[in-house]
Amino acid sequence: MACTNLPLRKLVLAALFASVGVFLSGLSIPLGPTRCFPIQHAVNVMAGVLLGPWWAAGAAFITSTLRLATGTGTFFAYPGSIPGALAVGLAASLFKRRRIYAALAEPLGTSIVGTSLSSAVIAPAIHSGATFTMLFPAFLASSASGAFLGALVLAALSRFRLEEAVAVRR
Repeated sequence: MACTNLPLRKLVLAALFASVGVFLSGLSIPLGPTRCFPIQHAVNVMAGVLLGPWWAAGAAFITSTLRLATGTGTFFAYPGSIPGALAVGLAASLFKRRRIYAALAEPLGTSIVGTSLSSAVIAPAIHSGATFTMLFPAFLASSASGAFLGALVLAALSRFRLEEAVAVRR
């Protein structure tokens, strides 16, 4: 029996994406004051394409909160994940026929918007000396590799015609 309740289906998929991000958060790479976590960006790509921008941002927020609570993330996880998830979701709505191209928006949202927010808001709030120049390479490397991984997973889903089965109709 298929789940016809759209908000419930979105909630379950968003929770699944958040749980994957938290479960795999031990794979993060400490770089300066941040912990780069490419899996989060892969999850952002999949959630943004399959759920849309707001649900993807919600999943990123929950993942960041749980990573911070469990000690596998830092405050930089919020601006390092939420803008990328929003960017992918918005780009996916623009590229309706070729939504895999939305993965390119993840590094843009994370490395430009996320780094700007991190250096202007988070770093001063936690008394870190992290600057845009210091954070940008770490955010870009993490988000670009994660976006590539997320695009590969989406391509596999599409190749085996599973994207339609998983995608939530807007």
